[in-house]
Amino acid sequence: MSLKRVVVTGIGAITPVGNTAPDYWQGLLAGVSGADPITLFDASKFRTRFACEVKGFDPVAYLDRKEARKLDRFTQLAIVASDEAIRDADIGGGKVDPDRTGVIYSSGIGGLVTFQEEVINYAKGDGTPRFNPFFIPKMILDIAAGHISMRHGFRGPNFAVVSACASSTHAVIEATHYIRLGKADVMVAGGSEAVISDSGVAGFNAMKALSERNDDPRTASRPFDKDRDGFVMGEGGGAIILEELEHALRRGARIYCEIAGGGATADAHHITAPHPEGLGALNVMRSALQDAGMRPEDIDYINVHGTSTPLGDIAETKAILGVFGDHSYDLNISSTKSMTGHLLGAAGAIEAIACILSVVNDTVPPTINHFTDDPELDPRLDFTFDKPKKRTVRAALSNTFGFGGHNASVIVRKFG
Repeated sequence: MSLKRVVVTGIGAITPVGNTAPDYWQGLLAGVSGADPITLFDASKFRTRFACEVKGFDPVAYLDRKEARKLDRFTQLAIVASDEAIRDADIGGGKVDPDRTGVIYSSGIGGLVTFQEEVINYAKGDGTPRFNPFFIPKMILDIAAGHISMRHGFRGPNFAVVSACASSTHAVIEATHYIRLGKADVMVAGGSEAVISDSGVAGFNAMKALSERNDDPRTASRPFDKDRDGFVMGEGGGAIILEELEHALRRGARIYCEIAGGGATADAHHITAPHPEGLGALNVMRSALQDAGMRPEDIDYINVHGTSTPLGDIAETKAILGVFGDHSYDLNISSTKSMTGHLLGAAGAIEAIACILSVVNDTVPPTINHFTDDPELDPRLDFTFDKPKKRTVRAALSNTFGFGGHNASVIVRKFG
């Protein structure tokens, strides 16, 4: 059977550098760092005392107060991002067939804060099991997809995929498959995360995964810098409206770009460390190119996983050189995590949106916080340090890799 083409007709984002998709994009272009001392809990005794929080977020500005209390923060963020994307695509209010419209919306961890609070309250009590009746519905990570569908009456495919920090890229890929195969006309895809909490920060601290640059948080996320010392935790959400091409054209939708293809692989190597030669990353980029029917030379920009970890950044650049060869030196590469921090399960969604907007605007967002060249990295690679770069972006590739060795890549290209 011939596969249907899939286009992007709406985007929404709430991030540490902007609370709407346009503001997020302007934050990236301005090189804004979202990192600051943690305000969501008392982190004074923690090894890492800063993170990239969403700024000025008041859920009751978007949701009824009673409704907001029934939702974990990651679901609140999911609703904000998806509402924006749905408005942007103009698919709400019965304008599309609800039985042919679905939601695949993910999270890497889900309602960790809800879980933490309920367990602490129980431990402080007399042993009587008094739990909030919304404990389980607030915590489970598929609930965001469920709330989005109920809020808008979308009765098509509805679930979450989980692959740690690759989760929302897998969500975009799976949603693309449903439309390609004719099982849906429209899909809401993306992810959200909100685990800046005692247990979230302490857990990653125990793994020695987080930067501990407490004296200068805004320069702590340093992808590809010699002195990088770990990632900076972020929070937020991103939503993308995917639509079958002919369906979008019939209703006169504004088309941002086309989803060209995606790939998924495993490192099969280690629970947290990347394959030292970047084998899984290499294979997933090749898989995405094959799925898209594209050559390496067709890609102009790679939004890398680029978390600012000593091993990960090196492994990913090795993979890029292995896939793209001499064309690697004609690519622009950047890590927007230098600004947003690492949104874990939501990273893929907001980074895919960065790729979408780079294709639309022919602009590559920068990698900020570069101070010292790393001698282990090929100096001929263009990491787009410090400032955005104007260039024709025919197609962009977004990489996301998760603990457990999960890899996902998605390619977006100009529509036409």
